[in-house]
Amino acid sequence: MNIQPVILCGGSGTRLWPASRTKYPKQFMLLGNGSTLFKETLRRTDALKDTEDPIVVSNDAYRFYASASMHEEGCSGAIILEPISRNTAPAIALAAFAALEEHDSLLLVLPSDHRFTHPEKFCESVESARPAAEAGMLVTFGIQPSCPETGYGYIRRGAEMGNGVFKVERFLEKPSEDKAKAMLAEGNYYWNSGIFFFKASAYLDELKNFAPGIWQAVQDAWNERRRDLGFIRPGAAFCQSPSDSIDYAVMEHTAKAAVVPVDCGWSDLGSWEAFYEVSPKDGDGNACEGDVIVDNASNCYLRSSGRLIAALDVHDLAVVETRDAILVTDRRKSQDVKHVVEKLKLEKRPESDIHLKVYRPWGSYETLILSDRFQVKRIVVNPGEENSLQLHYHRAEHWIVVSGTAEVTIGDEVRLLTENESVYVPLGMKHRIKNPGTIPLVFIEVQSGAYLGEDDIVRLQDNYGRAGEVQA
Repeated sequence: MNIQPVILCGGSGTRLWPASRTKYPKQFMLLGNGSTLFKETLRRTDALKDTEDPIVVSNDAYRFYASASMHEEGCSGAIILEPISRNTAPAIALAAFAALEEHDSLLLVLPSDHRFTHPEKFCESVESARPAAEAGMLVTFGIQPSCPETGYGYIRRGAEMGNGVFKVERFLEKPSEDKAKAMLAEGNYYWNSGIFFFKASAYLDELKNFAPGIWQAVQDAWNERRRDLGFIRPGAAFCQSPSDSIDYAVMEHTAKAAVVPVDCGWSDLGSWEAFYEVSPKDGDGNACEGDVIVDNASNCYLRSSGRLIAALDVHDLAVVETRDAILVTDRRKSQDVKHVVEKLKLEKRPESDIHLKVYRPWGSYETLILSDRFQVKRIVVNPGEENSLQLHYHRAEHWIVVSGTAEVTIGDEVRLLTENESVYVPLGMKHRIKNPGTIPLVFIEVQSGAYLGEDDIVRLQDNYGRAGEVQA
């Protein structure tokens, strides 16, 4: 049987603020090597034997990030968009129903935001697990613990089934430190990786047995699905599904649960402390990324996205810089950054949700200056793409081309602009900008008016299925 990867990428990763935000989660966050965790996950599936195109389960907010990343990696596959988040059990059920449209393949369920330093060992473990999965077992992968971690769930292994596969005796919640130490000393416990391997039909059968409400809602939603610009949108019945993890809904109840231990340098990179642990370090134990200078600093994680960070006479800190926010915290308590995000949300501050640079299906825009009655943006339109035909009731705009060629529509007039040329868009006038060339179009947009919010957009025509959305 062939393996069909299922990649789950709906999580927000707020523990990695300010680099990760609600609308720009950690799986799409640029890493020091210029890649992303989502792209690394795609590449990991390429190394497996007898694989098919992946099924990606995401949501509206991330759909263009996912599709663009897959295109950049030369990867084909279905992208299923959850109407609403309902945890992993319903998400995986969507993928299982999708797979069964073709045949009963082996689903390898992978979170999109994990890192393996030894992916080849993981591939070996998948091959070890293949016979059990083909026989109808629901296999999970247990990570060999390296410390008494209290932030992960655990799996206790039972009797060996052969080929390095063990029955699951029980799943355990995140333990206390004392309990974690005791389990580590005993040696039959593994971290719960959230990675699963089973036949599509085997999972759906057990889901129907133990969580019939989820099974029925997802089946109805799948039967009501529609296609939208290459995306698959399940029906509204999905919203009626109970919200539950695969662990709670199925794995803790089934008699078919099995575990394969794996030691592949796994990390869920769920905190800046985790990033520190996997990063190369200097002689003083500092992990530095970007423009960083240290003087008498030790055991710090220092990450700059642009501006210089100078660390002097400090120790055990995590400092993460972005253009609009800087986090400074005790490195070992970086998990608590979620409390900062909660405060930002209560205050309705945009820093909790978005970066100054925002990606769109046609390119990106970056806010350079924001004042009461004017705003300056740097906008990039990819070759062959265009934004929506739109108008604004509260602002006028000036466009200045920096590089590339722009095909500009203002009212009923269409004209070409090249480098150092500009145009004025009056308030209330319909307009659009297109890149007809082969290199990125870069232009500066100066907005002026009484209100500059992104919701002052009346979309008249759009190529990306975003009618009614509050986006540029």
